[in-house]
Amino acid sequence: MIKPIVKDVLFLQQKSQEASPADLSVGQDLLDTLRAHQDDCVGLAANMIGVKKRIIIISLGGLPLVMYNPRLKKKAQPYQAEESCLSLTGSRKTTRYTEIEVDYLDASWQKRTLTLKDFPAQICQHELDHLEGILI
Repeated sequence: MIKPIVKDVLFLQQKSQEASPADLSVGQDLLDTLRAHQDDCVGLAANMIGVKKRIIIISLGGLPLVMYNPRLKKKAQPYQAEESCLSLTGSRKTTRYTEIEVDYLDASWQKRTLTLKDFPAQICQHELDHLEGILI
């Protein structure tokens, strides 16, 4: 289901809780909402659609990937980026890393590890920040 984008900064600044298999439907809601905003969005975190759970979706070359309980494990090569967010107006500068490694659970609740570089890594870091209540 396509969900409205949350713009309440106080809500967005709260840390997300661990997801469970009962939260699998949130992944579908993120997918539907991302598709509805595909012209101006490449990733979403569950709190952006009103759910304080550790679930994100990122677009990898147009292919969406839902991650449950993702955790940043490694990061390398910092750089300065300027980003915008559907939940916020304007753009802001932030530090990102060119290469990251993320552990997460897939929709079958299997543990996965993924190495991302460049723009996909930046998207993932932005969404991971949302889970920690960090806004750009």
